[in-house]
Amino acid sequence: MKKLHIYIRRLSHLSAREVGLMVHNPIYICCMVVFPLVVILFFTSLMSEGQPEKLPCGVVDNDNTSMTRAMIRQLDAFQSTHVAGHYNSVAEAREAIQRNEIYAFLYIPEGTTARLISKRQPKVSFYYSNVTLVAGSMLFKDLKTVTTLSAAAVGSAKLQMLGKTPSEIRNFIQPVALDVHMVGNPWMNYNVYLSSIMVPGILILFMFLITAYSIGTELKFGRAHGWMAMADGNIFIALTGKLLPQTLIFLSIFLGYEWYVYGYLDFPHPGGLHMILLLAALTVFSSQGFGVFAFGLMPSLRMSMSVCSLWAVVGFSACGATFPLFAMDGMIEALAQIIPLRHYYMIYQICIFNGYPLIDAWLNVVALVAFAALPILVTRNIKRAMVEYVYIP
Repeated sequence: MKKLHIYIRRLSHLSAREVGLMVHNPIYICCMVVFPLVVILFFTSLMSEGQPEKLPCGVVDNDNTSMTRAMIRQLDAFQSTHVAGHYNSVAEAREAIQRNEIYAFLYIPEGTTARLISKRQPKVSFYYSNVTLVAGSMLFKDLKTVTTLSAAAVGSAKLQMLGKTPSEIRNFIQPVALDVHMVGNPWMNYNVYLSSIMVPGILILFMFLITAYSIGTELKFGRAHGWMAMADGNIFIALTGKLLPQTLIFLSIFLGYEWYVYGYLDFPHPGGLHMILLLAALTVFSSQGFGVFAFGLMPSLRMSMSVCSLWAVVGFSACGATFPLFAMDGMIEALAQIIPLRHYYMIYQICIFNGYPLIDAWLNVVALVAFAALPILVTRNIKRAMVEYVYIP
């Protein structure tokens, strides 16, 4: 009992010392509070509309009939498309795309209406730029939809003239009825899709860097011996006392982010509150564990922070959020398993976004727990560095 009291007192003194260092060093305040809050507000407000709207599109209408003009009006009425210009030729419209004035254009050649009425299969072309993937894909979808609907409208009018009933017309134009269900994100909200991985990824980056920085500066500024003396040479007490205030701040920021996106912005979260809280705790502990491990592996402030930066940045590509991991090279697929962001994303999409039980993501939970336990492997190396190493600028 007496030893426990001594340990608690040492932890409190070490934590108070760390709070003093954080207060007097603006890097801690900026990287632990200011920048994370800016990142959260920036990304969630950047895509607050959910989807891009009124993307500029051009038209080259060489037919200029009532039917083609109705097609253009219908295209302009789509939520994601705005007919921003009419051009006299394909060359002019192509130059407008090259100047980034429009992302796509519809080309209607002369005689299109006459060919359509006489069933001679007119050819309508649409050109779109996939340099901006989202804009190009959305405009392609709208252009394809409006041309299909226009052809169906003409066919419907001709069948009505032949005395067909609405049911017969519907069965002829669309013989196979489609029943489409978009699961999880039926609004196609890009804020839900991107902010839920970009923001945690950047928060993990800050946690990596600050953890390695806080240990490395003990060597850099010659405080290592005093730090170890306060812990009576016990590296576990020293690390726990140092990381405890950071853990509380990072956990508060991460829980604040989750309240903001799930509670205020109402991102889908059928997994429930307990899954959200568990994932926040696992993310913070695993990120700090990796930061300590990176420094213990190479007790150098510059090298450990470089490794942490690299590992966090690679995670954005290898986590599988924007491109499926199984479609990547086998080496990248294997590398992704030792990146914390990958396991964060898997638990998020399995247990929070889709609401499946935690047992379905047990392997990813074990991986994050293993990341949190990594410091056990390098504590002796960290202690030796603090006692023997001399910082070389």
